[in-house]
Amino acid sequence: MISGAWLGLAAIALAVGFFIGAVGVGGILLIPTLVWLGAVPIHQAAATALFSFLFTGLAGTWLFQRRGSIDWNITLPVLAGAVMFSYLGAMTNSRIDAHALTLIIALVIVFAGSDILLPGRREQAHHRDGRSRGQQFLLLVVGALSGFGSGLSGAGGPLFSVPMMLVLGFVPLAAIGASQVLMIVAALFGTLGNLQYGSIDFVLAAWITLFELVGAVAGARAAHAASVAVLRRTAAGLCVLTGVLMLARST
Repeated sequence: MISGAWLGLAAIALAVGFFIGAVGVGGILLIPTLVWLGAVPIHQAAATALFSFLFTGLAGTWLFQRRGSIDWNITLPVLAGAVMFSYLGAMTNSRIDAHALTLIIALVIVFAGSDILLPGRREQAHHRDGRSRGQQFLLLVVGALSGFGSGLSGAGGPLFSVPMMLVLGFVPLAAIGASQVLMIVAALFGTLGNLQYGSIDFVLAAWITLFELVGAVAGARAAHAASVAVLRRTAAGLCVLTGVLMLARST
């Protein structure tokens, strides 16, 4: 018989998958859920969540590519920057005290959510297309920072890449599309680091991945049909609330 905690994990995983598919942000919410409902240690929770995002990223990439929403001129430099730094982030994760890691993840959640909730900047007349050398370098830096942050926190690269790309002036849908592919790279190399330096609960990962995939399919449809601004604000509000609760419980 499935316990109430596992049903709760399924519900959160479904919501997380939806927000990942719709706006790229939301994966970080899975980590405190695994800690609170699943009684999973923080290091293992981050590693398990990151492993599950490998499959969510594969599904999201397929769904966005089918609709032609992945601009590879923008996506490839981000991936290149993330390749090595995801592994380094996971290695750093294993060497940080559990209390300190909890504080880092909580602060990352609050920062990411607050950044999205800030009053919107004026719409740019021309979005960047990622074709100049300067833009390619910016995307490489975005990938490096996102990959390291993903490996360190278990959040998945989109939590870092999507806000940065929007601030830098890239097309929102292209940023979300790139984040789906980034999730594969960040999760893959971060998981390789976790297999060497950390631990993953594969049974729990299989359970939450199932519901994340269902949510990701619905989220990808919403990204192309619904108001992405509303979805982003909802996910951001959840991030801020979760981060504040984590900070309160860790003090």
